Amino acid sequence: MPEQDRQDLTVVGQPLVKVDAAAKVTGQTVFADDLVLPRMGFARLLRSPHPHARMRSIDVSRAAAYPGVLATLVGSELPIPFGILPVSQDEHALCLDKTRFVGDPVAAVAAIDEETAEAALALIDVHYEVLPAVMSIDEALAREDVRIHDYGPHGNVHKEVSFDFGRVEEGFAESDHIREDTFFFEGNTHLPLEQHAAVASQGPDGKLTLWSSTQTPHYVHRALARVLEIPPAHIRVIACPNGGGFGGKSDPFSHELVVAKLSMKTGRPVKMTLTREEVFYCHRGRHPVKMWIRTGLKRDGRITAMHFRTALDGGAYGSYGVASLYYTGALQTVTYEVPRYKFEGVRVFTNKPPCGPKRGHGTPQPRFALECHIDKFCADLGLDPARWRLDNVVAPGTITANQMQVRTTGLRECLERVIAKSGYDSKRGRLGGGRGIGLAGSSYISGAGLPIYWNAMPHSGVQIKIDRGGGVTVFCGSTDIGQGSDSVLAYVVAEELGVAPIDIRVVTGDTDLTPVDLGSYSSRVTLMTGNAAIAAARKLRALVLGAAARKLEVPLERLKAADGRIWDSAESSRGLPFADAAVLAEAAHGTLGAVGSYTPPRSVAKWKGAGVGPTPTYSYSAAAVEVSVDRETGIIRVDKVWIAHDVGRSINPLLVIGQVEGSVYMGLGEALMEEQVFRKGLHKIPSMLEYKSPTTLEMPPVDSILVETLDPQGPYGAKECGQGPLLPVIPALANAVYDAVGVRIDEVPITPEKVLAALDGRYRRPQMPTVAYPETVQVAPLRAAAPATAPPADPALRP
Repeated sequence: MPEQDRQDLTVVGQPLVKVDAAAKVTGQTVFADDLVLPRMGFARLLRSPHPHARMRSIDVSRAAAYPGVLATLVGSELPIPFGILPVSQDEHALCLDKTRFVGDPVAAVAAIDEETAEAALALIDVHYEVLPAVMSIDEALAREDVRIHDYGPHGNVHKEVSFDFGRVEEGFAESDHIREDTFFFEGNTHLPLEQHAAVASQGPDGKLTLWSSTQTPHYVHRALARVLEIPPAHIRVIACPNGGGFGGKSDPFSHELVVAKLSMKTGRPVKMTLTREEVFYCHRGRHPVKMWIRTGLKRDGRITAMHFRTALDGGAYGSYGVASLYYTGALQTVTYEVPRYKFEGVRVFTNKPPCGPKRGHGTPQPRFALECHIDKFCADLGLDPARWRLDNVVAPGTITANQMQVRTTGLRECLERVIAKSGYDSKRGRLGGGRGIGLAGSSYISGAGLPIYWNAMPHSGVQIKIDRGGGVTVFCGSTDIGQGSDSVLAYVVAEELGVAPIDIRVVTGDTDLTPVDLGSYSSRVTLMTGNAAIAAARKLRALVLGAAARKLEVPLERLKAADGRIWDSAESSRGLPFADAAVLAEAAHGTLGAVGSYTPPRSVAKWKGAGVGPTPTYSYSAAAVEVSVDRETGIIRVDKVWIAHDVGRSINPLLVIGQVEGSVYMGLGEALMEEQVFRKGLHKIPSMLEYKSPTTLEMPPVDSILVETLDPQGPYGAKECGQGPLLPVIPALANAVYDAVGVRIDEVPITPEKVLAALDGRYRRPQMPTVAYPETVQVAPLRAAAPATAPPADPALRP
């Protein structure tokens, strides 16, 4: 029986409590800022007050002499650059000679307490030469005379691309109707409850340990080794439980490097916890993006060609920006049939905090634009937008124009169920009184198909040991950021070994103790660590059940295991406890331990840049949003959200619904109110009091629908659920506003001021900047179709 079709599951699919729930609700979870070590010092960063300046001199002597100061640190002591991507190693732990945004760190102080460190910062003398600041996409493209970085193709352009998949102009020539639209998506930030924090301690053996609220301990480990010039084997990174991440803790950060260096200088542990304002300046959040779409269609609505352009405001540094740029063009083709496709994109540097990966990484912006654009061209052609989506859903087994490989897809069922439960067909255009309903679909990756640093090694590894009392310990380098990945590991191993999740201890995110996992990003953890855990657990299952079969004198194939017991399926009274079987297995085979790993299937895409977009399998979502709009004030109230998500299989439906509804919450915030905006280089609202985010009063009822497509690539058929459900919420709301009051707001957030301006005819629609894109690369389509049910990549998962 194929793995995804198993019906004998006893743990997987059950709404179980998370393994860390008791510690969380009783306040016993130890976050990075909770750590206290003997003789610990406290560090603070001096940050630039200017968005763009040259540092002519820096003098820390007065700060170093201040009572209670343990050490000071300047950029010249950490001159090696770093960055999350190998192509963008453009950051320094402390600025060397130039600051590029308000909040760029220039010096650090370690002291006996935070108050002393903060006071000493005021004694550091920095002479700045203020430079012209570049604060927008248009300005970055226009100001060739002001360069934020000395690398990039020209001016302030970080990266530019142009690809034509299938000769798009031929498709436009075949069309009966062409529609063009421009959209803008304002940047916003992650807003995790927990601020960034890190503690470093260099031990008496010279080895360094860093505890940090990071999503990517493996990549922080790499950055520390590079910048500090320490052998990787002498560095240990422990990822503490994260009080929310959403992508904002996926980069290596300056404060992590600084506390490590300060510990080396002082011979003490050193801690740094960022203030809430500093978290806003660390950022790495959603890129502001301008988008232009041109689509050619036949009269019946079939797309003949699509041309998509994006311009991204990347902020001051590279971060994940090159990947972000490609993501703004990668997934348009894996949702609906697009036979010819052209993508042109540019990412520019500006003197603002660096942007990076926020939930959905680079895909919510184009999804907003595309789904609104679909409703517009349906109106042009007199087509029903729900019917159009259903008629044009991409088929399972498709290889798209840009060579993305679609395996299973539940988008049709997601759309059908949302349309039916919301009453969309009977409500659209008929609610009246400022009420409306909108619909959108979407797709997302279940983990990236390639690692950040390309290599042939596995993306995730799991090690399992069984002790003589029947206890099971699972070791994995993944990081639980609140999404429940530790619980998923426990459920999967419990399912395979036939024990209760409570009997499993999970050890994660420790580069000394756990096998490498690349990190909690790109919705990769359930699929990749889950597959690795199954591979390891089945090796042990074979040993334990083999020992039980010999003891019970029963054929191995007749044995069942569940709830801590192994028994003969033909005679249930004939059995023994799992712990007894483990003792027998250890006596026969020695210490019980096993490893498993997972590497995604090789992508069929061959063009340069195709490292972004491929995935073991895509998830799909659909949302309907019903709103009421007050024509007098422009205020939008969300009355209800219906959302369906193709999760493959729910490892734990309770956790899946939590992720889906969390995505809805975040999507509504981005659609209605959240924005990272600046005045003269300063963040206008760098606090949780002023930065608008939905509260319980703004959160509407949500009807969550889980669609299971049982994908062969996922553990037991599972796909991602942590990021994809956010994507359709924003355009569905925008389409609902139009249905309610008849005006289009082609940007987010959709604020009351913009609604009133549109109703009064004063709304200024976004304009696409003039961009000299590079010479277009022609990419021929792949004609062969992928099998609709591709086999699992890991041989251990084959039936």
